[in-house]
Amino acid sequence: MIVSELDLYNFRRFKSENGKPGLHVTFHKGLNALIGENDSGKTAVIDALKLVLLTQSNEYIRPVEEDFYKFTDGNYTDEFKIDCIITEFSQNEAKNFIEYLTFTNNAGKVEYSLKLHYRAKKEGHRIFQELRAGDADDGIVIEGKARELLKAVYLKPLRDAEREMSSGRNSRISQILLNHPVFFRKEDHQLLQIFRDANDDIEKYFLEDDTGKQVLQTIRSNLTSFHDKGQPSDADLKTSDIQLKAILESLSLNAPEVNPGLGELNLLFIAAELLLLKDDTDYCMKLALIEELEAHLHPQAQLRLISYLQNEYNEKNAQIIVSTHSPILASKINLKNLILMKSGVGYDLAEGKTGLQKGDYLFLQRFLDATKANLFFAKGIIMVEGDAENILVPVIADILGFPLEKYGISIVNVGSTAFLRYSQIMVRADGSTIGIPVSVVTDCDVRPYDEDKDTKNKTLNEKSDESKAAECEKNKKYSIGSVRGFTSPRWTLEYCIAMSCLSEDFHKAVHYGKKILNAKESIPLTEQKIVDADKDVSSELEQWKDLPLWNKAYNIYDLMLNRDGKSGLKAIVAQCLASILRWKISKVPDGIKQDKMFDLDLYGYKLDEEKKAKLKAKIEKDPYIGYIANAIKYAAGETV
Repeated sequence: MIVSELDLYNFRRFKSENGKPGLHVTFHKGLNALIGENDSGKTAVIDALKLVLLTQSNEYIRPVEEDFYKFTDGNYTDEFKIDCIITEFSQNEAKNFIEYLTFTNNAGKVEYSLKLHYRAKKEGHRIFQELRAGDADDGIVIEGKARELLKAVYLKPLRDAEREMSSGRNSRISQILLNHPVFFRKEDHQLLQIFRDANDDIEKYFLEDDTGKQVLQTIRSNLTSFHDKGQPSDADLKTSDIQLKAILESLSLNAPEVNPGLGELNLLFIAAELLLLKDDTDYCMKLALIEELEAHLHPQAQLRLISYLQNEYNEKNAQIIVSTHSPILASKINLKNLILMKSGVGYDLAEGKTGLQKGDYLFLQRFLDATKANLFFAKGIIMVEGDAENILVPVIADILGFPLEKYGISIVNVGSTAFLRYSQIMVRADGSTIGIPVSVVTDCDVRPYDEDKDTKNKTLNEKSDESKAAECEKNKKYSIGSVRGFTSPRWTLEYCIAMSCLSEDFHKAVHYGKKILNAKESIPLTEQKIVDADKDVSSELEQWKDLPLWNKAYNIYDLMLNRDGKSGLKAIVAQCLASILRWKISKVPDGIKQDKMFDLDLYGYKLDEEKKAKLKAKIEKDPYIGYIANAIKYAAGETV
């Protein structure tokens, strides 16, 4: 049996409206990983399941005032509800809940489901709770054995593994072992006989061994002296009557390393807790709830752990629900096991639920790395196809007043034009929308020239109409749901910049990039080289002054190309342009040489808000790079 659905009504920040839940989540068997930005509901899901099911560690779990929805006036609602549906019962599991189950005939096959309704109400300063099965208002209260069999394994986000695995009264390691089938026979367990034999040997030591007899005889002699008339004493040293629980409480689980770190102890703790999911002889709920799986673990340990959980429990009759903030884990977990928390819904990303095709899942399993997995934790996403956009978009966003980190925007560099294989993650198969704005920034790829097939000679041609048609076509191709395409109005991003209000800055960046690429000394861009490059720019602009804008832009773009018509300069030029733009909007003291523009982060010059505002206005109005500004604004939640 597994938890398949969870609905929260007025629980914490999830307000119920018109009888609909404030948060709805669906689960499947095996691994379920809750991901998403902060306050998206990951912890609320885990805590709600704890309230409904309770935990095998027998923690004191009660609703508190903060669990009730809080209105804007500071008052709390008087009631919250949690509905939970458990399905996929085996026959042996179903017999333990027979009076609580709902039966459904599906094509001649009887299917069982357990519909749980948890209610918490406030009356004065007291909070009352109940759990019913069946009908929400007139169901049967669940008690006794059935309640015990629903308990889940729970691992806290900040785990004190050393304390939990240490010996002591009601220690966690003793609870885990006592709940394992190996220790169910408490009256005649093998460990009891081992301890009885050891106890007999201890008693014989004081009765038969010379040193032990001496100790016991001294005690007896002293006691004889204390009594009237010197009556001989028959006092004995005996061990206590041992119980299996006491034996297990005396155990501690230790790592093999000397003074192990938090990470190793955490793994040890998880390994012990998972014992309770391995055996199915008691036919109870096999569910583990793990908050912040990555706690205390370095990246490689995270990867090994999640690989084990996926492989070991994917097809077994067990269920693991974890929450994580780790892009490393999100990139390693199969997409079908992810649940994206957003806007009061847990979106299952399994096949058939998204806009992805089967082949896309295989592709993403190979290429969705930790840098791209940032998209799962973002408020907005900008997808780009290369390093140049990846470098320049954050700078332009700062100029526009939409710093990406402040607005929770992640840039995803897909490194190709395979945008649909990434953007369709955020598209729902049922036509609904996740609500995370996704900007797909791409090139129209209409070259401003015609090329002879035989001679390879180029004839320049503006092709404005073809470019416009391609722009519209691509925008339409990538726009679906909350995903929108933002295509360059001309050939490429760099070509558009060369036509834009940033043309001269880009022209300089190209020459700076060429000098950096060809530099042999340790300092690739000196003040003199910058002066020389600026002179080259002035000279070329004078030569091209009568050319149309698009032709001039092509000439600038052509400076980046090698003999094969390809550019190894794009990333370098983008970095140079980024430095120029930051320099232009900074309060740079008089007398500072231009070569310092490439070390701005070292000097920490403040922004010149007036210069920034002027450059912002130019970029927003520019017909050639305005699409970048719109892409940034859309990802930030603005209407464009």
